[in-house]
Amino acid sequence: MANGLLDPLKQRVKALLKRVRSQRRAAELERTAPHAPRKRIARDLRQLGIAEGDVIFLHSSLKSLGFVQGGPQAVIDALRDAVGATGTLLLPTYWIPGGTLLATCELPGYVFDPREHGTHMGALPAMFLQQPGVERSVHPTHSCAALGPLARHLVGDHHRAPSVFGEGSPWQRFAELPQGKVLGLGISMGPVTFYHRLEDEMGERFPVPIWLPRTYDMPCRDHDGRDCTVPVRPFDPEVTPRRIDQKTRGDLRDWFADEFRRAGLRTEGRVAEAEAWFIRGPAFLDHLRRLAGQGITIYSTPEELAAVRR
Repeated sequence: MANGLLDPLKQRVKALLKRVRSQRRAAELERTAPHAPRKRIARDLRQLGIAEGDVIFLHSSLKSLGFVQGGPQAVIDALRDAVGATGTLLLPTYWIPGGTLLATCELPGYVFDPREHGTHMGALPAMFLQQPGVERSVHPTHSCAALGPLARHLVGDHHRAPSVFGEGSPWQRFAELPQGKVLGLGISMGPVTFYHRLEDEMGERFPVPIWLPRTYDMPCRDHDGRDCTVPVRPFDPEVTPRRIDQKTRGDLRDWFADEFRRAGLRTEGRVAEAEAWFIRGPAFLDHLRRLAGQGITIYSTPEELAAVRR
């Protein structure tokens, strides 16, 4: 009984400490970092090449922008300024309570409910979920949220997709849009889940065996409280350490950035204090296909990279 009482207390203490640390970091950032107002962020986005009517799949580091006056809301407003009323924003709002796909799939009693569960992706996606009119996909690990004319088209059928990144998923539908741009603000080419679209497109033909054999039928509730199940096939934990988003794979991140730069597909610049880049979605996926045809993927070893003729 004593341990049962202590666990919630420990959680509250940890949450309090986390808030205190976050407030201290914010105060230090405000004191030391250059300030970035909404108008400057919107201006820099337009100078980078983000235009009216674009569909933006955003991956970002909020702190990389400097001290943003108005916080995450100002960044969202600036993005909406840049794409205009005809543009659409798409953000990852993943909720992975187990820490990994496999651990989440094996959590006893876990039922994803978009009305209850937030996101583990940070302050900007959390604020995005609070925007009026935002649409969020029903998915137990890789929920996405969108705002704009194409929001429902992008996320509305995710729970019906045969795999996380498969047909009907936000990634598949985004990749078909000529006005789609994968936008990185203050991040490398590591934490970009768009790569996984090719894996689900190719299935067993993908050059690297990356999945475990079992597919889990994960229970969810939709926005109206109706029950549904969503298939999730976890990645093989033996393969994941080789992936481009792992700390040890700076070589692979640099290689991919240079590859897309040399191919003329990566547009680079600055937004506020952040290094920024974007790649058009259809071209991104097509180039990943070409690389896979040469045996190069986001799991390639240093030896495999060195063997490719540049």
